[in-house]
Amino acid sequence: MKLVRYGEAGQEKPGLMDADGTLRDLSAHVTDITGMMLDDANLDRIRAMDPANLPAVDGNPRLGACVGNIGKFLCIGLNYSDHAAETGAEIPKHPILFFKANSAIVGAYDDVIMPRGSAHTDWEVELGVVIGTPAKYVSKEDALNHVAGYCVVNDVSERHFQTQLTGQWTKGKSCDTFGPTGPYLVTRDEVPDPQNLAMSLDVNGKRMQTGNTSTMIFTVAEIIEHLSSLMTLHPGDVITTGTPPGVGMGIKPDPVYLKSGDVMELTIEGLGQQRQEVRDDA
Repeated sequence: MKLVRYGEAGQEKPGLMDADGTLRDLSAHVTDITGMMLDDANLDRIRAMDPANLPAVDGNPRLGACVGNIGKFLCIGLNYSDHAAETGAEIPKHPILFFKANSAIVGAYDDVIMPRGSAHTDWEVELGVVIGTPAKYVSKEDALNHVAGYCVVNDVSERHFQTQLTGQWTKGKSCDTFGPTGPYLVTRDEVPDPQNLAMSLDVNGKRMQTGNTSTMIFTVAEIIEHLSSLMTLHPGDVITTGTPPGVGMGIKPDPVYLKSGDVMELTIEGLGQQRQEVRDDA
């Protein structure tokens, strides 16, 4: 299933995309697509519905983040061997963890707004993992059973804020609009192998990132095992799992960063596309 949230920001309604790409309304059956309804029983209940019996949504409404009321937005850094190589970083011994503020979360087609004074805003296409059932001290063998589904995330990053302001990476990762998420939450039954998904990102029509989740240093299952040994992962938590090579910071000899008017287009195999226009903060 492809679950979506559509409508104006803060007023999104639950829906799903049927096999023909028609947006169907789920409001009569669930209040919202949140952690409260992402367990297997609820997903099976929705899966059993005939989409043809759900109302079609007219027009072309905005699609919000594919999960509402996200609890924790956990991010894994330097998790692709080829990306670590382009940055000159050592391969980490354990997953590098940072958090992105929930106020960064926007829809897949919303504008990305560069904060005042930014000259180093960068792009990162990433596989997002949405937790469906509580995970605490889970093994990697059982980890994927706690996943509700997967989505596309753009881990937009202000590199000067991230690396030059005193503190941790969170400063450069948490600016408003720096977490486009969606457009769909694709349930795990439609993603049989999260470690074999092609992914790409274009800026102004030029391919910048090309990668595959097969080059992750730590697999999705290993990440969940590690994080769940540190904290309980709750339904509706989102884990974004790192980016392949091709970020602006890694371009040699001169890094390339986003400017107002640029357009980013992201794709992950089976999970849909994102498109954001970049603009300066007013």
